[in-house]
Amino acid sequence: MFFKKFSFYTLVFFGCVSIGIFSCKKETNKPVKQREIAFKKEGHLVIFKSTSDSTKVNFDIEIADNDYETQTGLMYRNSMKSNQGMLFIFDDTKERFFYMKNTKIPLDLIFIDDTKKIVSFQKNAKPFNESSLPSNVPAKYVLEINSGLVDYWSISVGDDIIF
Repeated sequence: MFFKKFSFYTLVFFGCVSIGIFSCKKETNKPVKQREIAFKKEGHLVIFKSTSDSTKVNFDIEIADNDYETQTGLMYRNSMKSNQGMLFIFDDTKERFFYMKNTKIPLDLIFIDDTKKIVSFQKNAKPFNESSLPSNVPAKYVLEINSGLVDYWSISVGDDIIF
């Protein structure tokens, strides 16, 4: 009787140990490689000077118009050409709040109302900064471009856009 109990418990013990040993996943310390996210031209945007109808600047744009795209934006991108930008299109017009979480590129944010008039800026947004970047006024669209381009192109509040 003792032998039968002993061999049963011994079998259970070694079975559990074997399961534990063979079910352990071998740990690897391989770094996860982030895939480069390429710019996908989905449109063209033109900014016009508020005092004339002359073209001020042209951008190829990628459009963010659904929940995933507006929440992800330019996160994880390593670079963007100076003639490129991302246009966020929202269903409503209200004060907007952006941040730079997981964004590697310094950006200028241009806030645009429902009449497609520029209403405010957030210039030189720092990479990875999670501080709030508000529009301070109602906006329906937000254009993200490389940092410094608002000043370089003398883009002003009151300028108009078409896309």
